[in-house]
Amino acid sequence: MTKKNTTSALAAIALLAGAAMAQGASAQNVVTQAQPSGVLSLSAQASEDVPQDVVDITLFYEQEAKDAASLTSVLNQRADAALRMAKGVENVTAHSGAFTVYPSTDRDGRISAWRGRTEVVLESKDFTAATKLAGKMSDSMQVGSVTFSLSPEAQREAEQKLSTRAIASFKQQAQASSQAFGYSGYAIREVNIGHNGSSPRPVMMMAARSMSADAKMAAPMALEAGTSTVTVNVSGSVQMNR
Repeated sequence: MTKKNTTSALAAIALLAGAAMAQGASAQNVVTQAQPSGVLSLSAQASEDVPQDVVDITLFYEQEAKDAASLTSVLNQRADAALRMAKGVENVTAHSGAFTVYPSTDRDGRISAWRGRTEVVLESKDFTAATKLAGKMSDSMQVGSVTFSLSPEAQREAEQKLSTRAIASFKQQAQASSQAFGYSGYAIREVNIGHNGSSPRPVMMMAARSMSADAKMAAPMALEAGTSTVTVNVSGSVQMNR
């Protein structure tokens, strides 16, 4: 073997040896890395039933026509009239809801007519104003559903109060558990706070064909809101200290 080849071979051996040592050192670091001890995982929760302060009243109008174009025009006119009526009412907002037009077929599968439905949704914190407006609209639209929910402001206020309670419960559990395991105290390693609330509650549904399209509401609806359960969850881990 020439001197040049010998030098190249030695260099290759040295390179392989260095790589093997590096891998061994890396593996050794992984194996000997100290695992945390005295770590406690726990969670706490605080819930409260909060009165729902927003009402949504959905009104609808259904019609049938020979062609889709004329039907669409009639539905739009009815919805536009309702929205104009709501525009000047204080403390009540109104917006368009679902809008559908579909064909009706005969026994031979041919289109015999077109059916359609349009909706207008009233939303308000003033239940009296909303029901009064719905009553005025009942000469041209029917009440399809009523739902209650929490406003964003009420949701945030409840979550802030419940967060304080849930955090206090988390800390109390951490301290009590640390002492029960023979530790004097703890330090928080990580913590997560989550919020959730129940979905809007429907309180009334009327069949779409239970009344004629021109039926009027005899008297304003008597509405009574329910409650939504707001929950705050606190979870995480603590390092117990001697």
